Amino acid sequence: MSTYDVCVVGLGAAGAATLYQLARRGLKVVGIDRFSPPHVYGSTHGDTRITREAIGEGEAYTPLVQRSHAIWRELEAETGEDLLTQCGGLIIEAAGGGAAGHHRHEFLASTIACARRYGIEHELLTATDVTRRFPQFGVDGTESAYYEPTAGFVRPERCVSAQLTVATRLGAGIRRDERVLSVETSMASVRVRTDRGVVHAERVVLAVGPWVRDFIETDQLRLFNVYRQVLTWFELRPDAGDHTPAAMPVFIWGLQDGNAFYGFPAIDGTRDIKVADEKLDSPTTADEASLDVEPDEPHVVYESMLSTRLPGLSSRCVRAARCLYTVTPDANFVIDEHPDLDGVLLVSPCSGHGFKHSAGVGEAIAQRVTTGSSDVDLSTFRLDRFAEPPAA
Repeated sequence: MSTYDVCVVGLGAAGAATLYQLARRGLKVVGIDRFSPPHVYGSTHGDTRITREAIGEGEAYTPLVQRSHAIWRELEAETGEDLLTQCGGLIIEAAGGGAAGHHRHEFLASTIACARRYGIEHELLTATDVTRRFPQFGVDGTESAYYEPTAGFVRPERCVSAQLTVATRLGAGIRRDERVLSVETSMASVRVRTDRGVVHAERVVLAVGPWVRDFIETDQLRLFNVYRQVLTWFELRPDAGDHTPAAMPVFIWGLQDGNAFYGFPAIDGTRDIKVADEKLDSPTTADEASLDVEPDEPHVVYESMLSTRLPGLSSRCVRAARCLYTVTPDANFVIDEHPDLDGVLLVSPCSGHGFKHSAGVGEAIAQRVTTGSSDVDLSTFRLDRFAEPPAA
């Protein structure tokens, strides 16, 4: 039996960040993961994640992503790793208002409003502007666009590895390939039972991604639906122009039919770019979602969304991977005390837009665990926003 100040269950985006921040504060901490992070089984993989400061999903997120950018730079200086690339970010919206950004309508307008509130540098572009400046995109002439020069991408596997490496250096324990079977509270501590033994801690942070459904009551399952996503990498045509980060920004493209897709420039000298859409129509579970990608899945994405809009891409998919979204009813995070377990903080910075905020989330959680409050306001992410209204 081992006893700690804090046990962090799950060492993906939020868990690794939290463990690192707790270790920085000198606490006796341990992190446990059922796999060996970074890994491909949850939501924290795929080489790149978009980051941007003006958050169309809600203005409460901007302080978190701004702190994350600062923390990535601190980690780069400490580890020598390349974590954050600010190549700019482009949001394109079809005429009539697409639903880019996790099926949120008026996403472009919300992004612009957020940029203005926080004084984030940006430009508003016409379709003609996009064609002139970014010929990688095949707009039809009716779109509107927003460009943010400080946007770009972070590298999730490297970020997780860097934080776990520094956390270990600072004295944190890491237990890999160990499955947590239950979390139980008592008067003295919280017991974490695993397939290898028992850990006792004064506090537990549950940051288990799509496995959150294993640690909540049946009446709360409706708050966390898991959806399987497919990430694809398509080869550039031989005559394609410059698609490197020096010439091409990350992008999110909202379509008239309410769908959207997003993608990245070609990185690390490759001749392919990563593109993905979002599908939120068939709930699954973390353990049931197929890890394999069928050959026709990338083909459908290419034919329905990419063939004319990204003219530099060929139809050849050189790689594909599964990713899992854990989505709440309003597509916002949950960061709150567990409703049934004293001493347990439930952390689900999810719904498909979590990684850009993860370093800031980890810092805010560490502050909350150690002092009772955080510099960034987390009240937007309370569970009671989903409370059923009283019967009439």
